[in-house]
Amino acid sequence: MKLKQLSIFLENAPGRLYEVTKTFGDHGINLRAHCICDSSHDFGVLRVLVSDLDTARSAIMERYIPARVDDVVAIEIEDTPGSLSKVLELFLGTRVNVEYMYAVAGATFGKAVMIFRFSDIDLAIDILNKNGVPLLDAAAFGIVDAQG
Repeated sequence: MKLKQLSIFLENAPGRLYEVTKTFGDHGINLRAHCICDSSHDFGVLRVLVSDLDTARSAIMERYIPARVDDVVAIEIEDTPGSLSKVLELFLGTRVNVEYMYAVAGATFGKAVMIFRFSDIDLAIDILNKNGVPLLDAAAFGIVDAQG
């Protein structure tokens, strides 16, 4: 199951992250998962799963903030040492690369939720499904299903 993630390119300057989060709040958008990292000293990328992608994207566009929509996959794994490496091992010898990943807080006790961007998302989903790795859908995050 693919999820639609909004990747927002932010100038690395005071108040820019606030501007985006305030815009989301003003439009009733909840952040369901997020991470931010710098791509240079001048810019960073805020990656978010939001409760309503269409509204979030429109709100960001109104503020002339560059963003794109990416397909990602969310999985649930045991919150124990070695669980992540067991999942990553499934991709050894395949042409699937993990482009990036991040963890989501607030998972079920004893479980961890990981968000992945794969080089070949369809093949990655097939591999995960064949190996019984639980994929999370939009409903698991309280996301309006109109986004995919």
